[in-house]
Amino acid sequence: MIKAGIIGGSGYTGGELIRLLLGHPGVTLDFVYSTTRAGRPLSEAHPDLLGQTRQCFTDQVNQEADVVFLCLGHGNSGKFLGEWSFGPKTCIIDLSNEFRLAEQASAQGREFIYGLPELQKEAIAKARDIANPGCFATAIQLALLPLARAGRLTHPVHVHALTGSTGAGASLSETSHFSWRNDNVSWYKPFTHQHLGEIEQTLKGLQPTVGEVFFLPVRGNFSRGIFATAYTPFEGTLREARELFESYYQDAPFTWISDSPPSLKQVVNTNAAHLHLHLHQGTLLVTSVIDNLLKGASGQAVQNMNLMFGLPEEAGLALKAIGF
Repeated sequence: MIKAGIIGGSGYTGGELIRLLLGHPGVTLDFVYSTTRAGRPLSEAHPDLLGQTRQCFTDQVNQEADVVFLCLGHGNSGKFLGEWSFGPKTCIIDLSNEFRLAEQASAQGREFIYGLPELQKEAIAKARDIANPGCFATAIQLALLPLARAGRLTHPVHVHALTGSTGAGASLSETSHFSWRNDNVSWYKPFTHQHLGEIEQTLKGLQPTVGEVFFLPVRGNFSRGIFATAYTPFEGTLREARELFESYYQDAPFTWISDSPPSLKQVVNTNAAHLHLHLHQGTLLVTSVIDNLLKGASGQAVQNMNLMFGLPEEAGLALKAIGF
């Protein structure tokens, strides 16, 4: 059994990760580290775990654990690794944005590999340390990877993506407060969102001449999920586009091409990504839907762990959507 530890398990991604690891057939959840909740039950922070475990948070860390997941606020992962040293056989999977870009991938003697399985499954399987992709970045890249690999992103790409309130984290803010969020929609960080860096890094790695990506993120009045649409000129038929996507994702167990326009309820509570293609007068529209906390964070982290330890990619991730 793989001994796993979680650093910072009181937030949304930490809670989902605990849930997944407790149900994983190949994993023992060794510890969940928290300096503010040490000694208190995990179910106190995550009531959905009541009856699932009696485990408590701890302020002790097993520095010889097989894998450690960092679920810390952005900018705190490197600091934590500077304060705590782990054995050479301990794998680190970081869920923040600290190590995703190539120029930031080296830290504390470790080399982080970008953990998007649909991009570089073989490299992930050989890696010791993983930088888990961002939630928006995951949804958008899945919509564009087949086109970039085929050299078909020669024009600007316009992306509009709607995210639920859990994407802002568990800490309360004005724009995640129920009274503000309910019956409300707003955009933020237009064309400057922090996930653009990793998106452009990936696309240029596949197609150096890729067109510019214009990304407008939008806050939705729901809890979880990302509904992204990307469109760009496409010279070809819808069937040709479909063949590009089906070929690219033929070995991707969680990414599926839908015949009909997808909805969030198809993917929420799962590690799945559903894509749909629509061609209109030479413009290809790709719709991509994921659960931001699972395929966009904790589920993808477990998927990466499975690849790193030679487990079936789907292990512990047989989750069903709540369709109604």
